Amino acid sequence: MPLRDGRYRGPLYRALNPVYAREPLSGRGAQIYGGRLNARGTPALYTALDPTTALREANQAGSLQPTVLVSYSADLGPVFDTRDADQLARRGMSESALADFGWRMKMLAGRAVPTQDFARTLIADGFAGLLVQSHAKGAAQNALNIVLWNWTGEGCDLRVVDDEDRLSRM
Repeated sequence: MPLRDGRYRGPLYRALNPVYAREPLSGRGAQIYGGRLNARGTPALYTALDPTTALREANQAGSLQPTVLVSYSADLGPVFDTRDADQLARRGMSESALADFGWRMKMLAGRAVPTQDFARTLIADGFAGLLVQSHAKGAAQNALNIVLWNWTGEGCDLRVVDDEDRLSRM
């Protein structure tokens, strides 16, 4: 069970575009472009519970592009668990809405994106992030991500595993 008492403690992974590799804690790419679970202007870190899922998430369009795989040590909370269908329903969300592949087209067309609205509500309610099934092509049914909106505030500790300071030399 990845969450205990609404907290996640353990490793997380991201496959970063090399442009952002020197700032693995910035959330800037997601802030600039927006994502399934963050509107433009809202920083977010899209992390995965395993390296393979991180690679799939970062390379969903076309061929495998250059990436930098980063590992984190995390102690974060509260984290909303989207695997709880009752909790989702109470917040007006469903697994099928979370899996909607049309979110990007809606965002680019300037239309409302329900998953981004859902994220705004969770952020306002003080959640650091949410645990969600990966919808990347080829991801296993049990592949999970944690999308973070708050990774530096009270009760949140996220550290890059870079004992040899390799990222600063990129």
